[in-house]
Amino acid sequence: MRSLLFVPATEPRKLDKALASGADVVIVDLEDSVAADAKETGRAGMAEFLGAHAARTDRPKIHVRINGFASGLVDADLDAAVAAGCDGIMLPKAAGGAEITRLDAKIAVAEAVHGIPDGRTRIVAIVTETAHAVFQAGTYRGASHRLTGMAWGAEDLSADLGAATARGEDGGFLDAFRLARTLTLLGAVAAETSPIDGVFTDFRDVAGLEAECRAAARDGFTAKMAIHPAQVPVINAAFTPSEAEVAEATRIVAAFAAAGDPGVLALDGIMLDRPHLLRARRVLGRAGRA
Repeated sequence: MRSLLFVPATEPRKLDKALASGADVVIVDLEDSVAADAKETGRAGMAEFLGAHAARTDRPKIHVRINGFASGLVDADLDAAVAAGCDGIMLPKAAGGAEITRLDAKIAVAEAVHGIPDGRTRIVAIVTETAHAVFQAGTYRGASHRLTGMAWGAEDLSADLGAATARGEDGGFLDAFRLARTLTLLGAVAAETSPIDGVFTDFRDVAGLEAECRAAARDGFTAKMAIHPAQVPVINAAFTPSEAEVAEATRIVAAFAAAGDPGVLALDGIMLDRPHLLRARRVLGRAGRA
């Protein structure tokens, strides 16, 4: 999972195009991009889309971003999404691991009701959309075996804080948002799930997106959310290990195996220890070579 592309559930043409975008995950959105008086229409559009494509084997994963727990719409959204055969649920405005455990239980019931294999439906959580939620980023470990990713975002957090902007004059994130990003990364790794970088809202600024993707991959994020199909190739390229990285990781793993899996060894005159091996294995895993 490198790229997650948001598409409004009420726009069937964009949903169909998203399937050919190259995104690893298409997020059918029932939340922010769907007006309050169009939620039923959104659920119907989501169900129609999944009904047409869920059985295909040549498609990306399809997740549904439901409305958050505070909305009162979780049960209706969740039942419709699971019944339609979605691969996963994205929970917005998550406020800690307890909410993921609660969502897990609801999904299990919906799977049983609709004859979906137990455990099939995965969860991705957006964990920084309120100030309170930011401080819960370390509570997701062990919350659910369904949890496959934790994402962060600046837009809702900015509104919660009353901040005029999330970015400074140089284009970089201001301190509160950098903290939210960092805690998401740490929380996701602690929870043994994928850390997912937030959206880059100016889809016309390819150079800016490339730079932000490179920085995220450098720091340890393994995926990024997208709001436009044109962003997907840039994101996929940034989060796919290069052949040189794969070759080096392969050499490191092979060297440890040949030496009997020691705690430390020398390779090309450089001392390598277990963290180097772990990093190499992660590179191979991201490249599908594990």
